[in-house]
Amino acid sequence: MANRNTIERDLAGDIVQVVEEAAIAAARTMGQGDRQASDQAAVQAMRSAFEEVQIDGNIVIGEGERDEAPMLYIGERVGATPPPGVEYPKVDIAVDPLEGTNLCATGTANSIAVLAASEPGGLLHAPDCYMEKIIAGPACRDALDIDAPVKYNLKAIAHSLDRQVQDLVIMVLDRPRHAELIKQIRAAGARIRLIPDGDLSAGIAAAVRGAGVDAVMGIGGAPEGVITAAAMRCLSGEMVARLVVNTPELEERVERMGIRDPKRIYTARDLAPGQQIIFAAAGVTDGALLHGVRFFGDGCRTHTLMMTYASRKVRFVDTVHMFREPGRRGVRLY
Repeated sequence: MANRNTIERDLAGDIVQVVEEAAIAAARTMGQGDRQASDQAAVQAMRSAFEEVQIDGNIVIGEGERDEAPMLYIGERVGATPPPGVEYPKVDIAVDPLEGTNLCATGTANSIAVLAASEPGGLLHAPDCYMEKIIAGPACRDALDIDAPVKYNLKAIAHSLDRQVQDLVIMVLDRPRHAELIKQIRAAGARIRLIPDGDLSAGIAAAVRGAGVDAVMGIGGAPEGVITAAAMRCLSGEMVARLVVNTPELEERVERMGIRDPKRIYTARDLAPGQQIIFAAAGVTDGALLHGVRFFGDGCRTHTLMMTYASRKVRFVDTVHMFREPGRRGVRLY
């Protein structure tokens, strides 16, 4: 197994470059109204970028288990081909090449390219189904109960943050399935920020002080939940979650994936148990935490969040990418 330094020191820069390449490719499709084209561009760019990374990578969260197209599918091996007699470190990888495909296609805020990497076994192999989630910051450690009434959790969050319930801002995906949840949050007196897509970036914001979000509540994707959990581990955030397994077919699929208790309540540590975790997200469109890709005549500028668990580091990486020799007017950094 790779040691901590190999995963975090030697691979962090490569992981950042992978999400940057995906973000740049997706940003070229921004506002074109074609979500499929945006997603495809990000996937192809990320997949190509992995070919330069010296890892023996295994996709545990990806575009699907049965994709035959050039996608990042679950179970796919990625990484550069090693020379004879050389073994690259084994790494489990969870990817969302374009989180918020609709956001990118419409030019809306908070679309990102994101991935998490860990030592083998460090990320739950989650099925592509829904997941109930409550996500909050470090102050809410051990305060959340997914089976408790909404008002109880809001009171617990408010108490942990030393404020009143009416001062809280709760992010919720704007979906019909959340009608009752929204009703209960409003009845308790908390404020709501409805988002069209992107509960992964919302979850990260909930764990960052000053982002203006106190918690995320509701049902979203399970794969996104695992990637969010990796970010929560790096940020010492709090998360409780449970898979929504509501059909016989899904019950069989979950069992095949080795999940024995489909009703289990997970914490961030359960979803991302690794001790060597790298999380990276590059902005595609402007958002609360990250700037989107900004093109200029000779290149572009990206803004990336990179976090590591073992070394407890959070970095914002501001990168200028040169596509060709700069013109006589030079590079504009804005």
